Amino acid sequence: MLRIRLSRVGKKGHPSYRIVVADVAAPRDGKYLEWIGNYDPMADPPLINIKEDRATHWLNLGAQPSDPVLRILDKNGILERSPKFRAAAATAVVETTAGSTPAVVADEPESEPPTSDPELEASVDGDLAHENEPEPPEEDS
Repeated sequence: MLRIRLSRVGKKGHPSYRIVVADVAAPRDGKYLEWIGNYDPMADPPLINIKEDRATHWLNLGAQPSDPVLRILDKNGILERSPKFRAAAATAVVETTAGSTPAVVADEPESEPPTSDPELEASVDGDLAHENEPEPPEEDS
């Protein structure tokens, strides 16, 4: 299985990373198939250089990005261009109105809303009506 991941280079205390395509079993800084970009987290803002055509090529071949590389690819918009990830993203999140959180779409059919019980609604409405009424004053005996 192929993985798109970071390989550390640079001096002690000043990390810099290569974005590489490697076998899952290969060590972090070991042998890789192709070097497709650079990532420098020490710059402000962090510098990212990536060969977009090569990244989409490897994604289409089934290479799985690691979590940090996934965030980098998403930030650069490369995942949207890859057909595999574009289809997955379209089914995973539903567009919502501004100010609300996105809802995750389940693969199950939508269930019907529960039917309402008129007696239960009447008792709830009656309880709410009594909450707003002032209590009668206590009489001294």
